[in-house]
Amino acid sequence: MNARISSYILALIFFASGGAKLLSLPFEVDAFLRWGYPREFMYFTGIVEIIGAFGLLIPRLSSLSSLCLGGLMLGAIGTHLVHNEWLMLAVASFIAVAAFWRAWSGREEINQLIKVFGLNK
Repeated sequence: MNARISSYILALIFFASGGAKLLSLPFEVDAFLRWGYPREFMYFTGIVEIIGAFGLLIPRLSSLSSLCLGGLMLGAIGTHLVHNEWLMLAVASFIAVAAFWRAWSGREEINQLIKVFGLNK
């Protein structure tokens, strides 16, 4: 799949997910309560997802955003695994794989950012 198309699809997913959290939709509030996470963590996660979704739409940042969102999804995978939510575990795993694939396909962009900010020392 084309890297740009995958970035747009991932951005749509994370805008929807982050928006649901920031709007305190009942299914999100119920899930975070069931998992034992505070409401503030739900809002924090929503903000991170929205910022990441915007990053996916910026070509120079899309690979790094994908890498960060893939890392965020590892937390979701862990949560679903601990709570035996197998369907949501599968969904989160698929999104994580897609995000990490997008990051891997743009690893040269990430290397360029590392060089620009002098982090390769």
